[in-house]
Amino acid sequence: MIGYCIWQRKSIRPILVTSIIANLITQSFLWIALNLFFQHYLITLFIAEVFIWMIEAVLLSYFPANRLRFAEAILLSLCMNLASFALGWFLPI
Repeated sequence: MIGYCIWQRKSIRPILVTSIIANLITQSFLWIALNLFFQHYLITLFIAEVFIWMIEAVLLSYFPANRLRFAEAILLSLCMNLASFALGWFLPI
């Protein structure tokens, strides 16, 4: 996210704050979904990640201080979520 902000000359602080707030909301949603549908863990995980990607993109584009068009917000949200998903997938737990 910081790399994207530097590359696109966007303000880091508002995007970081929006990302933190969005993650607090969407991670709660993810854990609830995984607990409710634990029998179908992988399917639930992938469906929830798609919803999370979209929710975060909407939130990133909604706040004017972020100065992100919706297409930029979708790309940024996708990159952040792919990185997070990949790191989480390969963590040795």
